[in-house]
Parts: sequence; structure tokens; C-alpha cells
Amino acid sequence: MTDLESLDSYLSSDDSPDDCMMLSDLDGFLHGVACSPVSIPADEWMPVALGGSPDDLPDWVLQSISLIYDSIIQGLTFDPPEVEPIFWQAQEGHVIAMDWCEGFMQAVSLRPKQWLRLTESGTGGQLITPMMVHLLDDNGNSVMGIPQEQLDQALGQEAEKIPESVVAIYRFW
Repeated sequence: MTDLESLDSYLSSDDSPDDCMMLSDLDGFLHGVACSPVSIPADEWMPVALGGSPDDLPDWVLQSISLIYDSIIQGLTFDPPEVEPIFWQAQEGHVIAMDWCEGFMQAVSLRPKQWLRLTESGTGGQLITPMMVHLLDDNGNSVMGIPQEQLDQALGQEAEKIPESVVAIYRFW
């Protein structure tokens, strides 16, 4: 069992590498790696997630990240599949999935050409939409062109679709 609170505290601390991912984007990234059309070796994705060499981190951190990744893979193979993304929750109670989605898309960027089969397919292309809706430009505008006044509602609706989309993407390959 992974102690997510300890891992979150470590990733948020001054002890972690400056460019390491926080817990939500790390979880999204690991889901993206798990859903990749081709296998991505841990020695390639781990430095991206950690913002540096895994050799510089405590063993328990590496073990925790490996356990999370393994549980994601295992959850995707269950019948029915189990996908439980780690989203932030706002004080008002709504889910914030932006960091998670950015992490997922960062994993996609590790093998962009291989992902084209999904994104350019007629039926599979919309599977990545719930993640894309959460991407904003530097000015806070939707990269999908969603008007600002409709953005909060769209983010909430699409966040609910993410677990289902992850399963469908995993099965697509």
C-alpha cells in the first residue's frame, strides 16, 4: 500500500527536485505511460516524472511511484477495470483535474507519433477529449476554444469522463 500523503508531502517539499511532478500530475503522467501505444521503459519516464535522476531520490519514493504505476496497470486489467485518478479538490468541493490532465498529456508527448493512430482515428480521437478540455494556454484560455463563461461547466463534465476515457484508450491499443 502506498502512503500517498507522505509521497505528496515529499514531492511538495524542498527536498524533492525542482522540476519533479506533484502528486496529481504524476498520477496523470503514470496513467498516460500505462496507456501508451508502445511500452516506455521506466528508465526513460522516471527522470521526466522526477525532474532528474532517480538515483538522487530516496528509495521509498521510487518504490511508491512504482507501486502507483503497478496499481494503475493492474486496475486497467481488472474486469471491470478500475481507474481512480488523483485529482485535487477545491475548497468549494469541485474537482480540479487540470494537473492530472497535463501529466497525462506529458506522457503522450513521449511518443507523439505512436499516439497519432488514436488521435487521428474517427472513433478513438474523441477518447482524449476529456484530457484536452483541461489544457489551458498561458492566458488561462481553453486550447479547445471553449468560451471562458462555459469553461467551469465543461471542466466539471469532462473530469467525470476521464476514468472511462482512460479505460477506452488502454483498450484501443
